[in-house]
Amino acid sequence: MTASYESWIGREEERTERISVHAVETMAATLDLESSPRLGDALPPGWQWMFFNPAVPRRGLGTDGHPRRGGFLPPIELPRRMWAGSRIRYLADLPVGSAATRKSRIQKVENKVGKRGSLWFVTVQHTTQCEGVDCIVEEQDIVYREATPPGAAMPAPARHDDVAQWGREVVPDTTLLFRYSALTFNGHRIHYDQAYARNEEGYPDLVVHGPLTATLLQGLALEHGGGRALASFEFRGVNPLFVSHPFRVEGREDEGGALALWARGPAGELAMSATASFR
Repeated sequence: MTASYESWIGREEERTERISVHAVETMAATLDLESSPRLGDALPPGWQWMFFNPAVPRRGLGTDGHPRRGGFLPPIELPRRMWAGSRIRYLADLPVGSAATRKSRIQKVENKVGKRGSLWFVTVQHTTQCEGVDCIVEEQDIVYREATPPGAAMPAPARHDDVAQWGREVVPDTTLLFRYSALTFNGHRIHYDQAYARNEEGYPDLVVHGPLTATLLQGLALEHGGGRALASFEFRGVNPLFVSHPFRVEGREDEGGALALWARGPAGELAMSATASFR
């Protein structure tokens, strides 16, 4: 019998945090940027994921490094949990150095059956405000799935044949993954514990964070946005990327001035798809 988590729909939590100048400087250094936003500047898109993360003690973590099931999110017992994608609206600038509040609400909890068994999808809406003004509204999709059996063969992903107008190569080394995990207080062991990633979750090596790839794609969008601020960004993870394996972030202009964006893995596979529009 399928468990019911309907009572979690509508559950809310609220966190307040200052958008620290130091945190912003360390993210700029992690991304190897020439300069960092200064006090009062707009926080770059994707950098909001450094903030409002729960500070769970080590004794409150599961074996995967995530907080144990229950609390704000429903106690879904499937062992693998991942951030599948988001739909984000950027409504107003979030200034560096400001005090901000993020209000979170569980919108949906759905069960589906995929090729590899049962899946649960949890959709959470995060609204980030500064001085009572909504700055960022995000719908985040979290997926829970069954464990991959040891030794199971991963299906070979198809090549992504979309033609890019522009793009650049990214070489994700262990330092990049370590720093990003630290900045986002992400304890998921697939990003820093190679033995765990291989032996427990069935990956060939350390996994590049999905939100890190999404942050790089948003940065690429700004580079080709003619100085405009993002109005919206939507992304979906398709295939994992791995440490020390170069990949590309690419894009092209779409109809109406929007951008189609993607991350292309080392074998030409689609790792993440995204779209962006501007204010």
